[in-house]
This record gives sequence, structure tokens and C-alpha cells, in this order.
Amino acid sequence: MNYFYTYVLQSERDLQFYVGYTNNLLRRIEDHNKGKVTSTKNRVPLKLIYWEGCLNQQDATKREKYLKTAWGKRYIKNRTRNYLTGLRQL
Repeated sequence: MNYFYTYVLQSERDLQFYVGYTNNLLRRIEDHNKGKVTSTKNRVPLKLIYWEGCLNQQDATKREKYLKTAWGKRYIKNRTRNYLTGLRQL
């Protein structure tokens, strides 16, 4: 079975988020960090801070679109609150 993943990366350069989806999470993160993805090549290095698995591409793309909305951004900040709070303490 092929799974699809919706993921959130955070730039270590500017601390901004990037949301995407893929069917190969490890390869996609590697592509981002090698500068192969136009939208993030100037923001490397990036680290994975959140991901969700989906059973089909349609669900993954719908979830990606939601996470890019104001409500979705709020959801990510709430889900990663402990992680983000720890960053501020460093």
C-alpha cells in the first residue's frame, strides 16, 4: 500500500514554516535540504517538525490545503506548542 504524508518543515534560518505533501517523506525532506525545491531553497536548512499519514493522495492534499489556512497554522502551533516553546528557551 502506498501512503501519502502531509508534513511541516521549519526553516532554521528564519523559523518560518513550510507545508507540503509527498508519498516519500524522507526523500522529500532530503530534496528540500539539498535546495532542489524552489520554494524552500533559500531557507535551508529545514527540519521536520510535524507529519501526518494519509491512505490516499486526495486526503493528503486536502490536509495540506487546510494546514496552509489561518486555522491550520493555529492547529500546527497548538500541536507543536511544547517544541516551539523549547526553541524560545534555547
